[in-house]
Amino acid sequence: MSTAPQELDAATKAGRRRSALLSVGAACVLVVLKLVTGLITGSLGLLAEAAHSGADLVAALLTLFAVQVASQPADSDHQFGHGKAEHLAALAESAFLVAVSGWLGYEAISRLLDGGSHAVDAAWWAIAVIGLVIVIDLSRTIGSRKASVKYDSPALAANALHFAGDLAGSVAVLFGLIGVAAGWKAADSVAALVVAVLVIAAAVRLLRGSVDVLMDRADLRAVSAVQEAIAGMVRPEDLRRLRSRHAAGRNFVDVVVAVRSDAGLELAHAHADDVERAIQASLPGADVVVHVEPTAHEGGTRETATAAALRVPRVHEVHNVGVLALAAGGEEVTLHVKVAPDLTLEEGHDIAEQVEEEIRSAVGGGLRVTTHIEPLALPSDASPVADDEAWAEREAVECAVREATGRDPGLIEIRDTGAGRVVLVTILLPGERSVGEAHGTAATVEHDVRERCPWVADVVVHTEPEPPEERAARGA
Repeated sequence: MSTAPQELDAATKAGRRRSALLSVGAACVLVVLKLVTGLITGSLGLLAEAAHSGADLVAALLTLFAVQVASQPADSDHQFGHGKAEHLAALAESAFLVAVSGWLGYEAISRLLDGGSHAVDAAWWAIAVIGLVIVIDLSRTIGSRKASVKYDSPALAANALHFAGDLAGSVAVLFGLIGVAAGWKAADSVAALVVAVLVIAAAVRLLRGSVDVLMDRADLRAVSAVQEAIAGMVRPEDLRRLRSRHAAGRNFVDVVVAVRSDAGLELAHAHADDVERAIQASLPGADVVVHVEPTAHEGGTRETATAAALRVPRVHEVHNVGVLALAAGGEEVTLHVKVAPDLTLEEGHDIAEQVEEEIRSAVGGGLRVTTHIEPLALPSDASPVADDEAWAEREAVECAVREATGRDPGLIEIRDTGAGRVVLVTILLPGERSVGEAHGTAATVEHDVRERCPWVADVVVHTEPEPPEERAARGA
């Protein structure tokens, strides 16, 4: 089973878009400041930072577009949503950064080899401009980082990483201008080379992260979280497959677990629900798909036969499965199979033959199978019977329970149904008794009530453990 992907709420969408717009505005201001100052002073470091910020401007525009696309809900063509648009944008950003860093490195090395023929004017106002740039870089780095954490956005996280690189590059340019002012002509080129190295390092980190997501690389942290969440629910050998990927702040988890082959559809579905809830508690908002498969037959002929019979179409219920060891050798399986009551005898017989063939195929050997076909009981109306109208049944129940348990029954209910009168009785037994012993006592009570009241259609005996205080009084 699976859960539908949860769409981003309006506040998250607005927050992501607002942060992206601020990045675009800041990038525009920085490009103008660095480019104009670099052209006037002839500083390669400032021109390098202008190119770096220009790439960031393109990246910020890509991020703004990607965030808008990624926020769109899933549709028939994109059934897992549009979250990977952010990672495609981050991949494009890394390509821009690689191109910029290549140009910066080439220019810086050329100037260093040229021996400093390019004059740089390290004026005080240029140093003041780079100081203002550092302040802007610091503020937008902190702002984008907070927004990426708050809105769990990889595109905004990529912006924060770029801005941190800008900050480091701006500091390097500042020291380069100070070095030129102090008489070291190559300081500006060295600063430009530092910026190139910072840009290529950021590009490599961004490229690796984007490729990992686009190639659906396993999210090891999510895998570990899922394993811990379902450790107490699924045996290690019953966890057949666990796959996880991450895109745009959402985990996608695919799990295959094994359940008992005779568990039935309802129990298997309930188990899948439990596994799904445990995973979502560990990874909130995750898109979870849980598939169940039958375990290998571990319980012998009885369990194998039960599972095989339930696989046959139109079989609603299987009970009273018995295995007989034949004197001549081999085994014989007997079982009761319930089918729809409106089927013809011929149709019921065909189902019985399918059941027998399925069991023989599953168990193997020269197995004999005898199937008893029963109609599936339909719901019938029931009405309670007043005490004065059922005094005989109540008296019979009280006597039978006292003889079998030495105490009064816990509860007696008598109802009239279309099939006849039904007696429901609850008996209390020591909690340390085995299920087999408790069943034997219940069978004795049922037999005695039927003997005393042969007109009763059915007797249902429910067993419960005695209250803890009674057990303590017995010293058990």
